Amino acid sequence: MQESAPAPLIRFSNVTKEFAKPDGSGSFTAVDRLSFSIEKGEIVAVLGKTGCGKSTMFNLLAGLIEPTSGKVDVTGHDPFQDFNAFRGKIGIVFQNDRLMPWRTALDNVVLGLEILDARRSEAEVIARRWLSRLGLSGHEGDYPHALSGGMRQRVSIARAFAVEPDILLCDEPFSSLDEMTARDLRAEFVRLVKQAGKTAVFITHHINEAMDVGDRIMVFHRPARIAYEARMDAASKGAGRQAIQDEILKVLSLEAGEGMPPVPAVVA
Repeated sequence: MQESAPAPLIRFSNVTKEFAKPDGSGSFTAVDRLSFSIEKGEIVAVLGKTGCGKSTMFNLLAGLIEPTSGKVDVTGHDPFQDFNAFRGKIGIVFQNDRLMPWRTALDNVVLGLEILDARRSEAEVIARRWLSRLGLSGHEGDYPHALSGGMRQRVSIARAFAVEPDILLCDEPFSSLDEMTARDLRAEFVRLVKQAGKTAVFITHHINEAMDVGDRIMVFHRPARIAYEARMDAASKGAGRQAIQDEILKVLSLEAGEGMPPVPAVVA
């Protein structure tokens, strides 16, 4: 008897999110009937212009807000209604490192484990291991002000990985760094996600970053809906990569409006 395929780790089913306008004149739609699924072990890069609804999708996925209609399912749970079910199961890396300036690098990484009630001695062992894996051995006792921007973001990544989450959510985590530092961290992030068998959703507005990080790219138009989707596999290198980049540029240059196709183009 053939075994059924495992259910996707993340699924958006016809999700819409509306917000009230500040002047009280009605509402505006930030996410519009968005549907997609993400399998365990995938890294999905979400690409789009500022204001296209990427961050709203991120907040829906993280359980910080509730959809107006439709369903968000993460590991079989509603992330908003069952928020406590995700304790320790989702790690988040933000655009800014969000380190506590009064805590050392080690103590910043330990923080997430402390919240999960880990014993201090065990938490320190885990935190030191992740700092070492991210090239920060010898800097455990340094405070954030003594670290470069890239080093602070490495601490932030170590903090996210240290709690052993099933899913990593990344909201433009390298956008404030210089390109050489960002490039190195992108490669390191992908390596760690693959080695640890994690699933990641990576938000960006840089095409090359999306193509470097993602196993799959979803390009959003406003209000958040998928205008184009491509898989970055062995066939997507060289000339194939250029074709995908050209298509993304064409899609991003289109104005969101009535002319957008209801079904996204997919490159396998």
